[in-house]
Amino acid sequence: MTTERILPVAVMSLAIIILWYAGAVWLNSPQAAEALTRSGADWGTGDLIRQTFAMKRPILPTPDQVAVDLFQSLTGTPVTHIRNLLYHTGVTAGSALTGFALGVVLGVGLAVGIVQVRTLEASLLPWVIASQTIPILAIAPMIVVILGNLGFTGLLPKAIISMYLCFFPITIGMVKGLRSADPLTLDLMRTYSAGNAQTFRLLRLPASLPFLFTSLKVAVAASVVGAIVGELPTGGQAGLGARLLSGSYYGQTVQIWSALVMAALLGVTLVAVVGLAERALVRSGPDGGRRGGGR
Repeated sequence: MTTERILPVAVMSLAIIILWYAGAVWLNSPQAAEALTRSGADWGTGDLIRQTFAMKRPILPTPDQVAVDLFQSLTGTPVTHIRNLLYHTGVTAGSALTGFALGVVLGVGLAVGIVQVRTLEASLLPWVIASQTIPILAIAPMIVVILGNLGFTGLLPKAIISMYLCFFPITIGMVKGLRSADPLTLDLMRTYSAGNAQTFRLLRLPASLPFLFTSLKVAVAASVVGAIVGELPTGGQAGLGARLLSGSYYGQTVQIWSALVMAALLGVTLVAVVGLAERALVRSGPDGGRRGGGR
């Protein structure tokens, strides 16, 4: 990474940290002032600021408090222990990746059907779009209850909720990609008497890959959100969603923020993995992955 890229990231990170500390002082100062007043000692602005940074249950924990909690959670217990955040991250990652895989299968299948069968565009695509108007927080408990009554518990309900969030961008991106092939090249394929299967395999599918991987990056991040939301109504003891829920029950805001940071890191990692796959499969071609539609 060059200096031109590092410098903006460093400046933005520093600005976020400064604003974070300023927000901690602002939000924690009422409770800190009350604690200092109860102590009976004289105090000033410096004492107030130090108190806002040292509260055990702050409204907004400081970055160093979150970093310390993360370090203690990751190193204080074995990875397989329920107190280790990596254990919870692994549980959430399993649900997210399972839902992501199901979303890829469903999204690509729907896109191929919509492109290949014109009737499905008018009959199916509106329902695909309408499905995203239902709030995930409303549908998640229903999915858990219905699948629970059918005997499916544990991973599957969370994966289905994750799939619900991630199949839509894959479907829309794949439809756009499959239709991005150069019309002149399509006419050339017809001139050579190529069938639909040959045209799809040799032209439409390669042209769709840049669009597909862009959608996959959005979908894999959404799958993490879906997995965490799916963990909330299940009442499970493992997963980042369960960690967030237990932290809110007991007022452990530092624990909540640690889980949020791990969720963000998990999402970034999965997006980076998809990006590596994109560079390996799309940009390794002789034209740098710009196939069809002038991309």
